[in-house]
Amino acid sequence: MQVLEGPAARAALTRSFNEIPVPGSVLARIETMFGEALTPQQVVERILADVRARGDDALRDWTERLDGSRPEALAVSDAELAAATVEPELHDAIRLAIARVRAFYMQQPAHGFLNHGPDGALGQLVRPLGRVGVYVPGLAPLISTLIHTAVPAGVAGVPDIVVATPPGKGGQINPAILVAARELGITEVYRVGGAQAIGALAYGTPSIGAVDKIAGPGNLFVVIAKRLVYGQTGIESLPGPTETLVLADDSADARHVAADLLAQAEHLGAEPVLVSTSRELLIQVQAELSGQLEALPEPNRGWARDSVASRMKVVLAATVDEGLELSNLYAPEHLCLLTRDPWSLLGRVQRAGGVFIGEYSMEALGDYVAGPSHVMPTGGTARFASPVNVRDFQNIISVVGVNQATLRRIGPAGATLARAEGLEAHARAIESRLGEG
Repeated sequence: MQVLEGPAARAALTRSFNEIPVPGSVLARIETMFGEALTPQQVVERILADVRARGDDALRDWTERLDGSRPEALAVSDAELAAATVEPELHDAIRLAIARVRAFYMQQPAHGFLNHGPDGALGQLVRPLGRVGVYVPGLAPLISTLIHTAVPAGVAGVPDIVVATPPGKGGQINPAILVAARELGITEVYRVGGAQAIGALAYGTPSIGAVDKIAGPGNLFVVIAKRLVYGQTGIESLPGPTETLVLADDSADARHVAADLLAQAEHLGAEPVLVSTSRELLIQVQAELSGQLEALPEPNRGWARDSVASRMKVVLAATVDEGLELSNLYAPEHLCLLTRDPWSLLGRVQRAGGVFIGEYSMEALGDYVAGPSHVMPTGGTARFASPVNVRDFQNIISVVGVNQATLRRIGPAGATLARAEGLEAHARAIESRLGEG
């Protein structure tokens, strides 16, 4: 395990948002499937163009080609949605997660204002988006992703929330996804995934109505598709591989540190980062990682081992303050504070998707039932982006209603600024009212 310090650590944790690395295996699969060497973006462009041109037929063809299933009925029927069942323990967990996420977002100030004063009226109208598409990846039944995306949209007041998710080999949707959708009051679920799903949600097809915004994470092809359809529809973010930075001092339990790192490392392409002031803890964590890795079942063990071996960064900081400075530089999706007095650090956290304070607030809990959405900015975008929240699913409309007296007071300055910008018609539009009354 290479331990970084000083300038080397700072250089390793300095980054900008770049293209997601493309594994050679993905490029090889593309060449096999298409009979020529294409970039992922070229693949996505072809899929999107086909969906736009051929609608449902393209969705069925690409789903069969990429997912091994040809869904004649793209929409999950009301009967199928109503009949879906899961074990009672899982059903209770779904209900608990929905309740906690909803309770959290009900506290978010999300209303407008309209102030009537001596100058007239100025304010903001807040209106929910009309229709939102939630994309749920299909490698595993990501029940939590559906909950953590759809609940903020529901609290925002979005009347139509639809779900797109890849079908299994038999053309069926995992029943846990259907149960969660039902508990959320969602009645539109479509068995289509990948770039073709993003195209359908953006452009619309005879079976799937276009949406105002697409939310939810996905693989490389989904992220590229979201970027390419932006403008045709809105997108909430371009989520890349997940990441966690654990900041720990000599009071941290190495077992907990290793467990938190592996909880993220088992995601494909994840980047676990450990910053500590204790060299002894780093040694202990290395031993714990080895043991806990071997105890994981496959394929989780392989995924986590790849993340640890290929992308894990280990930093020895001189002080907790330096560790926090490095964290702010890195701007992690998840920041876990496992220090002697973690609450004392919170006020100095400047850049992170989410902060998890103390040994009982592990990030894995946040992925499910803590409350805030686990859909958070990745790749250093926490420098300027935020986790999914109610505002992602609302329009803000400015309201201007000044009176005549105010126009006379501020209008001349507006006309002056307009002429300074070379916009004479703007200036005359203002001045046309100044002489009235």
